[in-house]
Amino acid sequence: MNTNFEMVAKTFRGLEGVLAEELRSLGASDVEPGNRMVSFTGDLAMLYKANFCCRTALRILKPFYTFEASDPDTLYAKVKEYDWSTLLSDGKTFAIDTVAYSDEFRHSQFVTYRVKDAIVDWFRDTYGDDRRPKVRLDGADIMLNVHISGRKVTLSLDSSGESLHKRGWRVAQTDAPINEVLAAGIILMTGWRGETPFVDPMCGSGTFLIEAAMIAAGIWPGVYRKHFAFENWPDFDASLLEEIYNDDSAEREVTVPIVGADMLQGAIAVTRRNARSAGVERYLTLDVKPVEEWTAAPSPAGVLVTNPPYGRRIGSDDMNALYGNIGKILKHVFNGYHCWIIGYEDVYFHEIGLAPSQKIAVNNGGLDCELREYVIFEGKKADFRARGGEIKERKPENEGRKPARDDKKRTRRDDRRPDDRRKNDDRERRRPDSRRHDDRRTDDRDRRERPARDEAPAKEGRRPLRLDRLGRQPSIPAEKTIVVNRPVWRVRKKNQGNNENPENNDNKQ
Repeated sequence: MNTNFEMVAKTFRGLEGVLAEELRSLGASDVEPGNRMVSFTGDLAMLYKANFCCRTALRILKPFYTFEASDPDTLYAKVKEYDWSTLLSDGKTFAIDTVAYSDEFRHSQFVTYRVKDAIVDWFRDTYGDDRRPKVRLDGADIMLNVHISGRKVTLSLDSSGESLHKRGWRVAQTDAPINEVLAAGIILMTGWRGETPFVDPMCGSGTFLIEAAMIAAGIWPGVYRKHFAFENWPDFDASLLEEIYNDDSAEREVTVPIVGADMLQGAIAVTRRNARSAGVERYLTLDVKPVEEWTAAPSPAGVLVTNPPYGRRIGSDDMNALYGNIGKILKHVFNGYHCWIIGYEDVYFHEIGLAPSQKIAVNNGGLDCELREYVIFEGKKADFRARGGEIKERKPENEGRKPARDDKKRTRRDDRRPDDRRKNDDRERRRPDSRRHDDRRTDDRDRRERPARDEAPAKEGRRPLRLDRLGRQPSIPAEKTIVVNRPVWRVRKKNQGNNENPENNDNKQ
């Protein structure tokens, strides 16, 4: 009998809504987005599907023990109270990952040591000194996650093992490749599901192109993984995982162009290797071409997503010229496209010369970046709007409108209590004036003689864009089932755990 239990899916900041929609589409219940995580409930099949099918999850946790602790000794005592024989045995290995947001527990490594000591001491007290599980940093049988928020401590089983962004298809890479989970999340955030052309003019090692091809073809990211941590659990159901793994009913043929280019021949070679490993090479059109040499875009208009250099880990001899060229091809080549650019420096974004319709905060490789959308249209903005086009959603009148400067001053002054106003008036009367009366009179005369240009009203600045608009609601609609021929990597036999390594195959060719 399958019973539901609570689970937590970890993700990057900004992708919580996309991940929540993925989980709902898979059949999860009680889906609640949080801060870089989404909580949900489901059965064992749901746990396997979340690991196997979610494109925007980093790992799936199964909480099993929650308590409160105010100091390390209480933490040790509470951990030691748990019956660890239900999860571990003396022949198993375990690893602990700790995340702490607490004034009482400021050092996560110290928390890890105390939890480890409590587990080992429980086995020693229960079975003797010689019968205890061992700690293993890499490839442990059981992976434990310790999460501390204030005084609340939650112990969870990590069902994923290696981070889920490590799909298994990447066999080569260029410098500073974008994370696979972030790339898939950005694509899903744009609303693209394979209905229109997809372009990345600076593709690097091909992460955006390959993740886009997988989305368009309905290929789940878990098909490339050789192992999940839940396969070491006592209740692991191999036949259930095999059923999920071999269900290719969501796969379909890709009928739109997925086009990529890069100025480096080596980058295109890396993209081809990765695409071949993922089984999607036949869906991609690749070319060696600098961004300024783009003269035509696939039709009809579709989506462009790219991650240009930031000038940090990798860069260009002239970063301003690079972003200026990006702006030129967007305006003159990609008419009708929705273009999404990830960047780090606002000064380089300015060189694009276009007003973004959305700005979304993302973290890429430890850098706080922005994802900006540019809606490209033909002709003048006024003509575009006259035809009914909109660059961004209209806000209702007066929504979020700030009061005028005079109103704000008057509001601040009038909102003070009478006693406060009286104290301030008295303070102003008592304040010593270091200037003589004649000096003040001279200042008045100088002000009258000041040139008139100083009295010209300041030009009104552009109203700032709101950063909290995430645009389209991400969704993963049920598509028509068009099953493609099963590629080599799709075959996974029961009782055969060692599949041939795609990287090794590639090296043989």
